[in-house]
Amino acid sequence: MMFNVLISGHLHENAISGFNANKSYRITYKPDCSREELLKHLPTCHVLVTRSETDVDRQVIEAAPELKVIARAAVGVGNIDIDFATEKGILVINCPGKNTNSAAELSIALMLSMFRNVPQAHQTMKGGGWDRHRFSGRELRGKRLGIVGLGNVGHRVAKFARGFDMEVFAYDPYIAPQVFERNNVHPCSDLQQMLSHTDILSVHVPLNKETKNMITGAMLDAMPKGSYVINAARGGIIAEADLVARLNSGHIAGAGIDTWEQEPKPRPDLLNHQNVWCTPHIGASTLEAQIAIGETIMQQVEKAVEGGVVDYPVNLPNIAVMDSPLVKSFGVLAEKLGSLIGQIIDFNPASMSISYRGDLASFDHSIIRLGLMKGYAAQVVDGYVSFVNAAQHFDKMGIVISEVQDPEFQSYKSALKIRVTGPEGKSLAVGGIVFDDRYPRISLLNDFYFEVEPTGELLLIENDDRPGVVGDVGHFLASNNINIDSFSLSRNRKGGRAMAIIRTDAPVTAQLVADLKKIKNITNVYDAVL
Repeated sequence: MMFNVLISGHLHENAISGFNANKSYRITYKPDCSREELLKHLPTCHVLVTRSETDVDRQVIEAAPELKVIARAAVGVGNIDIDFATEKGILVINCPGKNTNSAAELSIALMLSMFRNVPQAHQTMKGGGWDRHRFSGRELRGKRLGIVGLGNVGHRVAKFARGFDMEVFAYDPYIAPQVFERNNVHPCSDLQQMLSHTDILSVHVPLNKETKNMITGAMLDAMPKGSYVINAARGGIIAEADLVARLNSGHIAGAGIDTWEQEPKPRPDLLNHQNVWCTPHIGASTLEAQIAIGETIMQQVEKAVEGGVVDYPVNLPNIAVMDSPLVKSFGVLAEKLGSLIGQIIDFNPASMSISYRGDLASFDHSIIRLGLMKGYAAQVVDGYVSFVNAAQHFDKMGIVISEVQDPEFQSYKSALKIRVTGPEGKSLAVGGIVFDDRYPRISLLNDFYFEVEPTGELLLIENDDRPGVVGDVGHFLASNNINIDSFSLSRNRKGGRAMAIIRTDAPVTAQLVADLKKIKNITNVYDAVL
């Protein structure tokens, strides 16, 4: 069979040559083509190879009735309608990890540029100048580097920094303690505390609800006067307006920025600041990275069209037609519970135990286990997560998975329970059930019992069981124009502790969560999106 392969993004010439050499392919290479031209080629397309310039939305997918594979020649798949592709049985693949080293090296390059004034010295000499004393700089040796996110890029930056004899600290609440030890960095359980003794901050986390504006003015103020900031991860992790204010005051001596909140038009007061060293989102723009991406996408497409097992699937379309509706539903539930854990856990997990209870104990649990790992990893790692690479992410995080069958369980026909354990006896238990093989529910949070649909904007509020708390919460939400969709309450005993899971019609901001914690008798508040 001949496969029509449409390539709508720039690939390295090695990859184009490789695609053309395959006699089973009919190649159409249209990098940066218009949407009109793209739609014209889609009706007979079997494989679409794309980059960020092409929006593979519902209209594009519907225009390609023969489409079998969407291959993203990079990591990010935000430009692809994954859910609709899965519904249509289309496999989506990407190339994670191929630019890890490039992004880490750029972070170090920005540090060196700031500390040694390389760009300024270069421009001065090009203009005929010579001023050795003007460009006197500082050494990285002995400086304290604080890394937020010890994932693929973060741990490479740590390794490079140790080569410069820097002292390296890291904050990452989602990985096991032994990972810090393996990477020879000092673990920090509190971000603000880490920043208080950090000369250089470098962020390496994905951009999501939790990390948006993660580094605010208050965090920057916690750093010693004259510190430096690096962002080669995602624009929006560091609040740019707050950073500009600290650069203007001199509290932050300099910033090296590759990723911006507004691309390709960054805010002028940050871009043009004399103490900002900047690059136009070139973390992955190295020859080696582009060659690796091109070769990888070529190999993955070949495996996909030949019916082989690809290494980097973003989705698994065949899950939608699994034989057992029960296992499929619990797989979906497990992913939701994993996502919930990733959003509310407040300690570094070392292990997770999965209990399959009742009738569920007799089934193959592979997809349930993978669903849990995928849901958790998608919340906490830097990079995109699929069912196939979720286990690899867990290995990197050092989290050990164990499984227990409990066929004698009688409270429900089938149930799932996950217990996460960490240092000093800390633990978190979550559980779920499925009604009629298709209606998943959260049934357990530590020692509180519920039957809550795992979807939407959720507030989880723990409090001392005292009169008036529910009214205070309702009044607070109403006064902030937050409407309640559903309210589920559980308590461990009369006068003991209680927990409410509240679904709201609108997102609850981090500031509102902080304000909720100040209400009398409330002991903790978490927000999650499922």
